[in-house]
Amino acid sequence: MLYQQIARNKRKTIYVMIGFYMLVGLMGAALGYFCYGRPSVGIAIAIGIGIFYMITTLSQSTQIVMKMNNAHQVTEQQAPELYHVVEDMAMVAKVPMPEVYIIDDPSPNAFATGPDPEHAAVAATSGLLQRLNREELEGVMGHEISHIRNYDIRLQSTALALVSVISYLANFSVNSIFWGRVNRDDDENNNSAIIAMILSLLTLILGPLAASLAQMALSRNREYLADASAVELTRNPQGLINALKKISNSEPMKNANTSSASLYIADPFKKDNWAHLFDTHPPIDQRIKRLEEM
Repeated sequence: MLYQQIARNKRKTIYVMIGFYMLVGLMGAALGYFCYGRPSVGIAIAIGIGIFYMITTLSQSTQIVMKMNNAHQVTEQQAPELYHVVEDMAMVAKVPMPEVYIIDDPSPNAFATGPDPEHAAVAATSGLLQRLNREELEGVMGHEISHIRNYDIRLQSTALALVSVISYLANFSVNSIFWGRVNRDDDENNNSAIIAMILSLLTLILGPLAASLAQMALSRNREYLADASAVELTRNPQGLINALKKISNSEPMKNANTSSASLYIADPFKKDNWAHLFDTHPPIDQRIKRLEEM
């Protein structure tokens, strides 16, 4: 059951990432046609910007995310219980010991980030350390170490870079329209050219929304997989179940960063969206139900 769930979630993630890259290519083609009359030019621009954002994001992801969330690094002497739990989970998962951070916030929550297991870091709020017992803390840290072991952290950084690329392409097209840098070579009576121009414009407008929805779907799938992987590490689903119940029944975080909200083990803002398409995390009750079935 556990390995079937892991395999299912990995397949879903691959489908979402393929859609992501296709969307970047489509946005680039639309930009190229709309502004220059040549889709290949836009695709080349999209690839160039994508590589730049990817390198920048992956090389500095840990420092950027920790600074955005006001997290400070701690040593074994400063936070011995958290440090030892992270060390135990990393040892079981056979990944290098990550850097350990604490966020001064009374709401219980945690996340992992980094470009790869060799340069990863985990962060826990002060509220998490105050409210969870060791069994529950192991469940949460097992979840975060699973994100590191499964390379979710790199996947999330990649998705963040791709969303940034798509947003940049959309803004670039808007500026091009504003400054009049659009392709005017086509005959105004050419219906095919007009239809292609409209479709290109719609792609540039709707692209960022589609990218955000794909990023949220990707985040939801990875949370299910990390829950299953945490049980594989701890051999104790009840610890994570109890932790998720405590986290879901707590107040929202005060200083969480919006752009990194999808990294946390649970939505730090406790939003109640009318449409689950816009959720960054799967419902807690569904996660608990899956854990109880293991």
